[in-house]
Amino acid sequence: QVQLEESGGGLVQAGGSLRLSCAASGRTFSTYAMAWFRQAPGKEREYVASIRRSGGTTDYADSMKGRFIISRERAKNTVYLQMNSLKVEDTAVYYCAATGLDSIAHRNTADYDLWGQGTQVTVSS
Repeated sequence: QVQLEESGGGLVQAGGSLRLSCAASGRTFSTYAMAWFRQAPGKEREYVASIRRSGGTTDYADSMKGRFIISRERAKNTVYLQMNSLKVEDTAVYYCAATGLDSIAHRNTADYDLWGQGTQVTVSS
């Protein structure tokens, strides 16, 4: 069973950058497609980006395209989310998630089997 642990959140000014990491335990990491979601106070959990098992195909929510980059490093069992040009509205708890589904990009929380505890990102104006 893979366990996920996020890190890298914090406080940043609007226009700044942060890189989130999601470290996965277990030897089956490479069999999972991975994603990032986020949840702001009082809002539903929202899809951010995903990356397929191979790492060769990525997908982004429209509002993140051109600003966020998802990547994975097999040797470290880690998925990253590089966030640039951050906006106040990016403030949320960011969650890493894993799914065994890999045929297409999955944007629905129900498609993901495993979740991390989340890391807080706060963007100030």
